[in-house]
Amino acid sequence: MNEQQFQDQLLEKGISLSQEQCEQFSLYFKILVEWNEKMNLTAITEKEEVYEKHFFDSVTASFTYDFSNVQTVCDVGAGAGFPSIPLKICFPHLHVTIVDSLKKRIGFLQYLVDKLNLENVNLYHDRAETFGQKPEIRESYDLVTARAVARLSVLSELCLPLVKTGGTFIAMKGPQLNEELKEAEKALRILGGTFQLLEKTELPIEKSERNIVIIKKEKRTPKKYPRKPGTPNKQPL
Repeated sequence: MNEQQFQDQLLEKGISLSQEQCEQFSLYFKILVEWNEKMNLTAITEKEEVYEKHFFDSVTASFTYDFSNVQTVCDVGAGAGFPSIPLKICFPHLHVTIVDSLKKRIGFLQYLVDKLNLENVNLYHDRAETFGQKPEIRESYDLVTARAVARLSVLSELCLPLVKTGGTFIAMKGPQLNEELKEAEKALRILGGTFQLLEKTELPIEKSERNIVIIKKEKRTPKKYPRKPGTPNKQPL
């Protein structure tokens, strides 16, 4: 997917990019490739692949979920900034928080945010398990996102404690999701989430399958969750 195809595909979905936004994506690609030579951010570095498998893929959540009424977004384990930075470029009104456990990645993201002149982006070097227990952070976000970070039962424990009651958790996943959904039923029930929608899509050119899982936060998460770092992975709910 070249830059023009990227713009055209987004336009088909009702997202019209300004010249400034196009330039931000172009600079994002350059910075990503430069920093990737110093640290492992992504295995995908070819321009057309980055535009489709990272930039376009990140924005697909907005095709299913209306971001116009969202104010605060937390991205858990964003890595090189996906999906939150492409979403922020497309929807500048968003107030974005990114939490990642690797300090080097936070350093990259801070440099990126500064160079792209993005406002209202807060970066935290922390584990999701400890971040979600902070009283000033807990259950404060309209929307929490995570892209291909862990199995859904684990992700739910990392993300749902951050979502305000009435808010939404969006998990962006690859193929073969049915088993994960079944596994996650108990975790969702315990954590206060309700499965709302599964949107199956595919990338427009490369055609690989993608799944967007939308979970509504119906009630408050019990205070014991998330459990201490490492426990959700070792002992999923």
